[in-house]
Parts: sequence; C-alpha cells; structure tokens
Amino acid sequence: MSKHSGGLVGRISHGIFRWRKALLVLFILVTVALGYCASQLRVQAGFTKMIPLKHEYMQTFMEYQKDFGGANKILIAVKQKDGEIFQPAFMDTLRKVTDEVFYVKGVERSSVTSLFTNNVRYNEVVEDGFRGGNLVSSDYAGTPEQLAKVKENTLKSDWVGRIVSNDMTAAMVVATLQDTDPDTGKRLDLQDVAAKLEQIRAKYERGPVTLHIIGFAKSIGDIASGAAGVLVFFGIAFVVTALLLYWYSGSLKLSACALACAMVPVVWLLGLLPLMGLGLDPMSILVPFLIFSIGVSHAVQMTNAWKLETLAGADGVTASRNSFQKLFVPGAMALLANALGFIVIAFIEIEMVRELAITATVGVSVMIVTNKMLLPILLSYLRFSPSEAQRHAGKETGGDRLWERIGPLATRKGGALTLVLGGALLAGGLWQARQLQIGDLGKGVPELRADSRYNRDVQVITSHFAIGVDLLQIVAEAKGQESPCVQRPVMEKMEQLEFTLNQEAGVANVRGLAGFVKGVTQAYAETFIKWRVLPEETAQIAQGVGFATRLGNELMNSSCTAMPVAVFTADHQAGTITRIVDVVKRFKAEHDTEQLKFRLAGGNVGVMAATNEAVEAADKWVNLALFASVSLLCLAAFRSLRITLCIILPLALVTILCNALMAAVGIGVKVNTLPVVALGVGVGVDYGIYLFESMKHEAQAGRSLRAAFVEALKQRGTASVFTAVTMTVSVATWAFSALKFQADMGILLAFMFLVNMIGAILLLPGLAALLVGDRMRPK
Repeated sequence: MSKHSGGLVGRISHGIFRWRKALLVLFILVTVALGYCASQLRVQAGFTKMIPLKHEYMQTFMEYQKDFGGANKILIAVKQKDGEIFQPAFMDTLRKVTDEVFYVKGVERSSVTSLFTNNVRYNEVVEDGFRGGNLVSSDYAGTPEQLAKVKENTLKSDWVGRIVSNDMTAAMVVATLQDTDPDTGKRLDLQDVAAKLEQIRAKYERGPVTLHIIGFAKSIGDIASGAAGVLVFFGIAFVVTALLLYWYSGSLKLSACALACAMVPVVWLLGLLPLMGLGLDPMSILVPFLIFSIGVSHAVQMTNAWKLETLAGADGVTASRNSFQKLFVPGAMALLANALGFIVIAFIEIEMVRELAITATVGVSVMIVTNKMLLPILLSYLRFSPSEAQRHAGKETGGDRLWERIGPLATRKGGALTLVLGGALLAGGLWQARQLQIGDLGKGVPELRADSRYNRDVQVITSHFAIGVDLLQIVAEAKGQESPCVQRPVMEKMEQLEFTLNQEAGVANVRGLAGFVKGVTQAYAETFIKWRVLPEETAQIAQGVGFATRLGNELMNSSCTAMPVAVFTADHQAGTITRIVDVVKRFKAEHDTEQLKFRLAGGNVGVMAATNEAVEAADKWVNLALFASVSLLCLAAFRSLRITLCIILPLALVTILCNALMAAVGIGVKVNTLPVVALGVGVGVDYGIYLFESMKHEAQAGRSLRAAFVEALKQRGTASVFTAVTMTVSVATWAFSALKFQADMGILLAFMFLVNMIGAILLLPGLAALLVGDRMRPK
C-alpha cells in the first residue's frame, strides 16, 4: 500500500479501483449520451446578450427604443460604379432591395428607410409658402423626366449624406431589427438575418451595381462564419498536441489515454449546455478548446506520475493508485482555481460574458471527475514492456540533470538574480500598462480583420455618406410643461448642446430638433443665412416643430416630452467615445434641471459607451476577486500565507506583463479580452500548485528547500514545461485565424501560458528561499 493512501483520499482511491470496471462502463455510457446531446447544440447570438442592460445608459436606450429606434440596425448601401444613381437600372435595383429588406424576418417594417419609402420627404420654399412630398412619387415608372425630378427633389431635401451619398453614386436602405422573432417570440436569430442579407447581396450585386452591408446582425453572421474556422484550429491543435505527446511520452498508449481524457470533458460540456438551456455564442466558441488544453495539462501530470511509478517497479494498478493519491489534492485544487478564475468573470453584468463564465466553469468542474477518475482507471489497464521501461528510464535521467543545474535558484543567493529580474520586469510592465485603454482601438468591427468584407463595406459607407455609421443619441427629457418642445428655454439648451458637440473632435454631424427648427426659420426667410436662428416667439418655434412631425419620431416623441439629439461620430474608438461622453456629462452637470434633463445614451455608440464603462468598472473587481479567491484556495490547501505569496506573486507579475503587452500591440480591454486574464491566471496557477505541493511533501520528508525543489522539478517540472509549450504552440496557431479577436486571444493566452510556467519555475524558488526557507521541514 502507498504511503499516500491514508485518510479520505485513500478511501476514495480504494473505492475507485475496486469498482473500476463498473465506473469505466458508466463513463462510456455518459459520454455517448452527452455526445448525442451535443449534436443538438446550436450557436446562438443576440443583441441584448452583448450589452449591460442594467447600466444607466441602457435603461435610457431600452426606454426609448420603440420611439427613436434601437441600435440594432442594418444598413445596405447600393452603389453605382459608373455615374450617378439616377439611372433606370439602378433605381429598379434599389426598389427591389428595399422590398427585400422590408420582408426580412425580424425587421421593424415601419423603420425601413429608402428613397422608395414614404418616410423620406423633401420640403421647399415657394411663393405661397412651403411645398413638399416624397422624393420618389407613387407613380414612378423610371422615365427620364421622373429620374430628373427624383434628383431635383433629392437635392432639395436634407437626405443627401444620410441615405444618398454626397457624390450621388450610392443610396442606402436602412432598417431596425426587433429583439424577438415575430413568429416564435424567441430571441431573433441574427445568423439567419445575416444569411438573408447575403442572399440579397448575391441576388442583386451584378454589373456596375455593388452592395455593401453592415450592422450588428451582419457582423455577428460574419463572426459566426469565421468561428467555423475554430474547428480547423481545433483539429490543428489536436494533431500538434498528439504529436508532441507521443514525442514526450514515447508511448502511443499513454498519448491515446491523455488525449481521450482531454476530449471527454469537452464532449460532456457540449452535451450539458443544451440540457441547461444554453448555447454557444460566437464569442465563447473558443471555450471548448481551452477546456481541451486544460485537460491535456492535467492529463500530462497524471501520465507522467504513472510513468515514474512504473519505472520504480509498480504494476499498472498500483502505479495508477499511487498517482491518483499523489495528484488528487493538488489537481483538484488547481482545477478549482481554474473554476474560480472563470466564475469571477460573471462580475461583468453582460449576459454573453456570464454565459461564457458558466460554460467554462462547467467544463472545468466535469474535468475534476474525468481527469481524476477516468484517466487513472484507463492507466490501470496499461503496463510497460521491459524495453519500453529501459528507454523511458534513460530519458528521465537526461531530464533530471537539467533540473539539478537550476537547483541553486531555491537558495537566497541563487534566487536573488531572478527576483531582481522580476522586479525590473514589474517596473517596465507597470510603465507600459499605463497606456492600456478600455474599448475598441481600431476602425470597423475589431473582431474581424481590417481587410474583411464587412470592414471594407464599413470603409465604403463611411467614405460616401456624411453621417457615418456610428450614432450616439442623447435624449432631452422635459417635464412639468405643456408642449415643452415649443418652449424657448428648452430649445435654447438643446441648441447649446448641439453647438457644443459640433465643436468636438470626432463628431461628424449633429442632428436635433433645435437645429431643424433653425433650418425651417431660415427657409421662411428665403434661406437667408442670417435667419438661421431660434425664433423668439413660441408660435414661430411651433412652425418648425410642425414640420418636424412629418419626420415621424426622428426628432421627438409623439407627446413632445422627449427629443433625441443624434451625434454621428467619425469612429467608435475608445478615445473618441470617452471624449464625447465626457463632454455630455459636463454639459449635464451644468444644465440639468428638474424640468429638463439630458439622458445618455442611445445608438450603437451609446451601447459601446455603456459596455466600456461596465468593463472598466468590472476590470478591477474581476482581478481583485480572482486573486482573492485563488489566494484563499491556496491558503486552504497549504495553510501558509508565505507559500500562498510564492504562488500568487508570479501570477500577478505575469498579469501586469499581459496588460503591458496589450497596450504595446494595440489591444484594448473589452468584453472579448477581459476574460483572458482570468483564464490565464486560472490555468497558470496549476504550475505553482503542482510544484509547491511536491516541494512541501519532499521537505516534510527531511529534504532541504533546494533538494525539495530539484526533486519536485523531477516529478512535475518536465510535465509542466511540456504542457506549457504544447498549450502555447496550440493557441499560437490562432494568430492565423480570420477572426481578429481569436488572433488577439491566441497571442495573449500563448503569452500567459508560457510566461506563467517560466515564472513558476524561475521566480517561485527565489520567493520560496526568501519567504519560506526550511520552515516546511519537520522541527
């Protein structure tokens, strides 16, 4: 019987190996059943899943979404390559595209805006006053006279730059999507919408006419299409891991067991998600791969321990039992640390992030069962032949000499160099990390490559239309007055806000009721520029407001108590959003009263502003909760604050260096990247726990700290290095993904996997020499 066999772990070990055949059959049956359930899994995405619904801005957004439109829009620019749009063939295509969009499932039909819709009108000053009408008349038949009239009406309107390009070579079809499917009442399937939009493009893009489609639904569809490539990278990672495992273990049987037990928790996870009513979001589709990587990490530790036991003369069952008893506690603790690392991400009040946290936590939790029970059972049926044992013994001896050479790092004198180097890296990391920003730092959709079709479409639209594609809405909310939108004091403050925003860098255009009323006043004065002012009299203001009612709810709601100010921004980079929102906040602080309040925020930029603020608020709490929970776990495992510091401090250094790397390569902290630190710390703590558990055991056997460190490296070091290198190589392949966010995650995770291992091997012994010394040895 093993010296580790006493206590609870020994009793669990006895039960597992006593019933190993029955348990093996049970594992197979569960895997088959959950594998069938996994076939029912669907990739799901929803607009509201991506936003912090409890945020102040989103409360405003949801309250006025029906009045002023949501941020979930689709925009289709139909472009003429040669000449202007006022040609029969082009106009026919534009009308057909408008009709197609009208019938796309989930489109709010009253929101559809195009040259051919009744909500697109013009107004002009004539001798008798004003005259107006639709840009395209109801009897339009495409005659040259009618086309000339459409052009004339367009030039009279304020739609140039909005749905007709400044150079008259493109026209836009705009629509807002509902959150729910009108047929089923369930969340609208954005991938179906994106597929329908691609069908429209394929149907009408021919000859001199091109279609350029953007919007949240389309971006999600493109991201989901790119996410299908994750399967390719999963296959690459599997092959790379299998080859490296075989090279490392030298045994096809050991490699097969490790790979099988790394895949089983992935199958279980994917099978449990439909049973829990969850799906995979395109943003969290990488989680199964992370579960596979973590599974390989722990499987390597177990197979390495089993190999050492068999080389010491144990049979397969005894080697499995001893390996289980040695690794159950540190392995379970490490996996619990992984789970804690994932679950703290749920601090971010965004549904997608919380689903990611639940998905990853479930995956790691089932791994405690599969890795700590199934793998030892499988290994118990294996054995080495004498020739295999001799070959492995030679390889282990070669590796042991390397670990003996770095043994001096576990002394005060030898560890001083690595600690000084760690201090220098800490200082440099803190300096560089100051440049880290919250939010997107690129143009277009940052989850996709700059040269993707979607981002090229963004470039076409932003270069041809004055208003751009990024919108921030501020709602002026008036109370306690009758018809507040015609009151001079209300209009003055709105005019002042519009003027203030127009002066701000990054603002492309501002459109609000006050500016519209000024335009109508100028029109009444035969368009004389000096009369572009707010009228003094209520009746004159009412004239302008009366014209505004013809635009529906674009400039005010039906009760005249809420008036949106639309700010079209040049881009949605973090700096631009922060700067504009800060201007609005300062304006609010100075001008808000009980009668009139300016509320942030609607539009897609409003959603981004809320998301950025939610991420910024959660960032510190996530890191605090992460390190606090992992520290408490280490305290519970080792019952020593000094040992806990030795494990946690290298992780903290690597986290700071990861932030510095993000700042250096231009990756912002956002919904996609915030979980990376938690994932990296959760996985990185494994190295320290496995290493220190072995060091503690050896020290309690009477060895000095240096000898205990060397012996721990012989038992755990080779497996840790192999695991880190394998995981690093696997995730590094993501750098070639069509999805930029996957490439970014691959770079960051590869960095954290590798550097966490280096920190555990090089920094941990120096810290142990400084803080612990020989305190772990029996007195």
